[in-house]
Amino acid sequence: MGLGKKMGWALLWICAMGLFTLSAAATVHKVGDSTGWTTLVPYDYAKWASSNKFHVGDSLLFNYNNKFHNVLQVDQEQFKSCNSSSPAASYTSGADSIPLKRPGTFYFLCGIPGHCQLGQKVEIKVDPGSSSALLAPSSAPSQSPLPNGPAPLGTPSALAPPPSAASTVSYYSLLCLPLAAYVVAFYSLCV
Repeated sequence: MGLGKKMGWALLWICAMGLFTLSAAATVHKVGDSTGWTTLVPYDYAKWASSNKFHVGDSLLFNYNNKFHNVLQVDQEQFKSCNSSSPAASYTSGADSIPLKRPGTFYFLCGIPGHCQLGQKVEIKVDPGSSSALLAPSSAPSQSPLPNGPAPLGTPSALAPPPSAASTVSYYSLLCLPLAAYVVAFYSLCV
């Protein structure tokens, strides 16, 4: 086997290992697990959040009946006082996938009167994490932050599939696998 083919196979192996690494990197966190985002069943969202580790590149999935609930991203003071008057972002699809694009603490609550006071709110602490979020293309347009408010993490996506390692893997494949084929072909011609 010529040097070019060996280099091509080596690059292909590196790409495959990269794909394996990226597929294990991103996690979709279903808020409230099987209970979802609701007030019908008493649920401790603070306990749920403390039992999970959130990293850059992961995403939150809020599942709820959108006739009775919503998801608002707010700042810390609004979170503490259950003030939903000027959220940084508003989600209403009933299956909202919110990518965790940067480290920090983020606050979400239901803006329906009385729901936040009943405990339908969650504080998410995002640790720096996987660089896979930097490789994955964003499918939704970005929102600009509100003056004096938190920058929104994502944009509403009605019934869109949650971002996952699959979108990162396909993007990675678009970059890496053709490069490996090019190297094999180039060095095959040179040898």
